[in-house]
Amino acid sequence: MFKNFDLVKNFVEKKIFETRILVIGDVMIDKYYYSEVSRISPEAPVPIAKVIREKNTLGGAANVAHNLARSGCDTHICGISGIDENRVLLLELLAEVKVDSASLITDKRPTTAKARIIGAHQQMLRLDFEDNTPISAKKTKEIIAAVVAKLDGFDGVVLSDYGKGVCVPGLCKKIIAECKKRSIPISVDPKGHYWQKYAGAYCITPNLKELSEVHAQAIKNTDDDVIVAGNEILEKFKLTNLLVTRSEKGMTLLNAEGGATIPTRAQEVFDVSGAGDTVISIFTAAVAGGICANDAAQLANLAAGVVVGKLGTYAISNSELQEAVQKNLKSEI
Repeated sequence: MFKNFDLVKNFVEKKIFETRILVIGDVMIDKYYYSEVSRISPEAPVPIAKVIREKNTLGGAANVAHNLARSGCDTHICGISGIDENRVLLLELLAEVKVDSASLITDKRPTTAKARIIGAHQQMLRLDFEDNTPISAKKTKEIIAAVVAKLDGFDGVVLSDYGKGVCVPGLCKKIIAECKKRSIPISVDPKGHYWQKYAGAYCITPNLKELSEVHAQAIKNTDDDVIVAGNEILEKFKLTNLLVTRSEKGMTLLNAEGGATIPTRAQEVFDVSGAGDTVISIFTAAVAGGICANDAAQLANLAAGVVVGKLGTYAISNSELQEAVQKNLKSEI
């Protein structure tokens, strides 16, 4: 599985704590309202959800940062939030996991939040609080200035595009160019079909649906189809790596060495939300820590196998990452 197991083991046990990663993108909060449903409302034909428990957690680019911080990285985040109660909550949640939020810039828009009503372990309704219009030229310049001022101190960068307005073309192109100038690996979690803004990135991590969108036609979930389409995308946008997540089929990594499919390691799947954040987090941290792309993808796959076994958005811890590596070693023997 791993080309260099000892290097990976040393990374998750030691080197990861010395790795500094900057996350840039659409930050948000995920709110969960767990409820009991036992009757229908007399006011309208809708179920009454009696809230018995609430949970707030980091979402979007903030969940990428959460994964990085819990796995052991020195993590910083840059993006946009409103000047509201959700910003206060966002800063508190980031501080709890020791993510540096000094570069989180304010705007007139609300802090993006998604509220989910859950009954009997199933989502009944989701409420989105957001303004996903592209950020202004002024805010774009502010973010770029904040990033460039501190970029030299980082080992890796993640660009997390959730389509909420932060990752405008000018910002993406400038940050990728600045990372390439410094030989800092930058990974992109893409959104939409306009990938010209990501051209030249070290890695892009689409799922099959996102790859089909940029390919302008549906791609069958077979190794051959993914590899053929992926290689076209790899060349078109001058990428070093393309890491495609394929649900139950695992992941496929494409680069100059060819295409390699990595089978899924999940034992039980409860919730795939946030799994893509885990993949890009662990992959970027690993390559930033000196691990080759193949082993970084293998490690990210193990991490994703852990988080899909949890209910709701979940960030993997360093101890869980170490345990996954050890379990994989035993299964290979």
